[in-house]
Amino acid sequence: MNPVVKNILAVVAGVVVGSIVNMGIIMISGSIIPPPEGGDITTMEGLKATMHLFEPKHFIFPFLAHALGTLVGVFVATKIAATRKVLMALVIGLFFLIGGTANIAMLGGPMWFTALDIIVAYMPMAYVGYMLGKK
Repeated sequence: MNPVVKNILAVVAGVVVGSIVNMGIIMISGSIIPPPEGGDITTMEGLKATMHLFEPKHFIFPFLAHALGTLVGVFVATKIAATRKVLMALVIGLFFLIGGTANIAMLGGPMWFTALDIIVAYMPMAYVGYMLGKK
């Protein structure tokens, strides 16, 4: 297969698989750590209005979703890519970083979570996913 086509498929596969992992963790989070009383988390508007009720425990699964989604997406892309595996890892990490930053801009949230999420969940996990995938 042409290396360029294989690299494009690697990025697409990494984004898709990483997004599935991310969404899967978010979907099960409410059954493990129930949302705050009286909060509607089914819509973005409801989630934004409920954000002030969230305790630190409510941010565990969003952080795990962002970190593990990025890690798995980069791992998959690194395994599939024909060449420039580091670049493929950076593209996936940047994709999830932009998505996470947009999500934070729309929803808000405490500053400690914003900093932790942006600093730890994306590019460092992309590096770890690349290191695991290149072996």
